[in-house]
Amino acid sequence: MVSEERGAEGRRGVGGPREPPGAAEPRQASLRRLRRYGIRPNRELGQNFLIDDNILGVIDRAAELGPDDVVLEVGGGLGVLSEYLAARVAHLHVVEVDRSLEPPLAEALAPFTNSTLHLADAVGLDLAALDPKPGKVVANLPYGVAATVLLKSIAELPEAQVWVAMVQREVGERLAAGPGSKAYGATSVLAQLACEVRVLRRIPRTVFHPEPNVESALVLMRRRAAAPPPELTALVHGAFAHRRKALAGSLALVPGAPDGLRDVAREALTTVGQPADARAERIPAGDWPRLADAIGRERLTGLRPR
Repeated sequence: MVSEERGAEGRRGVGGPREPPGAAEPRQASLRRLRRYGIRPNRELGQNFLIDDNILGVIDRAAELGPDDVVLEVGGGLGVLSEYLAARVAHLHVVEVDRSLEPPLAEALAPFTNSTLHLADAVGLDLAALDPKPGKVVANLPYGVAATVLLKSIAELPEAQVWVAMVQREVGERLAAGPGSKAYGATSVLAQLACEVRVLRRIPRTVFHPEPNVESALVLMRRRAAAPPPELTALVHGAFAHRRKALAGSLALVPGAPDGLRDVAREALTTVGQPADARAERIPAGDWPRLADAIGRERLTGLRPR
């Protein structure tokens, strides 16, 4: 079944695999479909297709897939992960922004009546409207939107309990980073407020075509709480907006900040056991809800961090 949500049109790029004339059709599904449909990876969309089937079992074990699971896959690509998932779960939603990939994805999903292909941009798609509701998210995510999609799915899929995603290594480290590290930021806090986050392993470049210029990682997230509410999300984004400034000073510069917020935030920091001049990067994820309460959540509702 194909769902025609609004999505960006795919454009062909450069760099497809070169096969000598008359060469036998490749056995690996992604390479076979690249050749059969004349598809070339789109650099603008950050396409790096999975071509090593050995990684599928690693993903399966990490996600603990079962016959009752409803799974969301973002970035279906050429369908090698899609067909693997569809054969093992109750229902699979596949979201793919590049409409030029519909034919190979349709081929991959043709044997499975328990799958829905959504030709849409996951960043703009209403994930809450998916039916049946996904309980797990499994994806080989385009590097440019990986953190955005993961945080969006945490917020819009309250039923989801497990995420297993291949992302750029730096994104994985950012999601799992602790306070005081250079990688720790708003993404770290927002992910960790809702989930336990672990980087399971690095993924070699050779499992993708074309090989990316950066390293990848497999990330596992398990839900432990609801997504942070809007006022807490605004606090986190505002506090990290100016990393070189103290948290209170950064908040005071956010559009929509009420008068006196800097002084209130300084006092609130001492209330939660932090120095009044602490920077956002020093505040553990678990302290942010208490900090929001100490500031007064009503004061945070008008913040509009860029």
